[in-house]
Amino acid sequence: MRRQLIATELKYYLDRHDARDTGFDWAVSYAERGDSSIRHYLPQGNVTIHTLLKHYQGKRLMLDEQGRLIVGLLQDSMLVSGVRIDSAGVFAGTMNRWAEASGYGYYHSADGTYTEGPWEHDQREGLGLSIGSEHLRLGEWLRGQFRGERMNYHANRIYGIDISRYQHEKGRRRFPVSWSKNHFTHLGRRISADRILPSLGGAGGGLDYPIQFVYIKSTEGVTIQNRYYNDDDAAVRHKGLHVGAYHFLSTRTSPEEQALHYLRNTRFRRGDLPPMLDIEPSNKQIDEMGGAEMLFDYIRRWLRIVEERTHTKPILYFNQNFAYNYLPFAPDIKNGYRFWIARYGEFRPDLHHDIWQLSGDGRVSGFSTEVDLNVFNGYQQQWDEFLRTATIP
Repeated sequence: MRRQLIATELKYYLDRHDARDTGFDWAVSYAERGDSSIRHYLPQGNVTIHTLLKHYQGKRLMLDEQGRLIVGLLQDSMLVSGVRIDSAGVFAGTMNRWAEASGYGYYHSADGTYTEGPWEHDQREGLGLSIGSEHLRLGEWLRGQFRGERMNYHANRIYGIDISRYQHEKGRRRFPVSWSKNHFTHLGRRISADRILPSLGGAGGGLDYPIQFVYIKSTEGVTIQNRYYNDDDAAVRHKGLHVGAYHFLSTRTSPEEQALHYLRNTRFRRGDLPPMLDIEPSNKQIDEMGGAEMLFDYIRRWLRIVEERTHTKPILYFNQNFAYNYLPFAPDIKNGYRFWIARYGEFRPDLHHDIWQLSGDGRVSGFSTEVDLNVFNGYQQQWDEFLRTATIP
């Protein structure tokens, strides 16, 4: 069972990455060989019980101050590498004099998780791989905490934007929008230039990534409409881009009335991107409405009506903190729907998702204002499958 689940995780990762992604070769190597054997770090020769009475070289069997059993290699009486065993798992790799994992090594935890990469003072540090029965992580660790995977950007990725009235107006100011040529020219202030592969960037190291999909805000609550929705929808369709529409969920009004408000004021055509529900309540708003269970009751009621009318499962938008804190309360939604996750900055969401919103201050030719930048989680083959299976029939 574990092998089957890990194989599923590996397939998910490999389908959505290629050789230009940092660490991709690690995933390929793991898929070919599986968990690394501890034999590599078992010193050759007979085992001798370690004491402090003599100057030692070679292989020794010992216990450290924490009671962990170690079969290690000593040089000048200093532990340098070996295998360390305790109730939490087995570490194989280089160690320091205090029997802490320091340097490169492999860890097989008691729960079945396998971890590979560099360590410092018994904590994961730097680029590495971790895979268990439910999750594969290949990215960067800092002081034992997984920060995430840093994406490399190039023209072969599938990019999109989501827009609302704020791309047309702010206060009394009005901004023209041109749909003649819409390419990203800047990915946002939090995206490092060194993540943009120079061989695939625009002239002079700049960007020229074409937009392939657009989501437009249609409605919010039971009364709010985006006054620019119809014009933007028509322009995007004329441009030949893939288009979808979203509704911003209110926690204060009936989800049924919100769903009907969205359906009445939104255009749906065959091949359109799936309806999207924008879920952004604060912790206080969730508490005021009765907690996570009540929130997901709202969400289910909205989803049921929209799904029945459009014959399409909507995609759900929320940020990564919401996913960690609240999604476990709704396993049916977690396992039954597609996700669009906001996590601004260098690291892509540490969850299965279809679309990642990585920036709220991207720049697009034809737009005077900043624009939300989104990237599809996969390449052309996965995008084609998404269009085939997830769009409105």
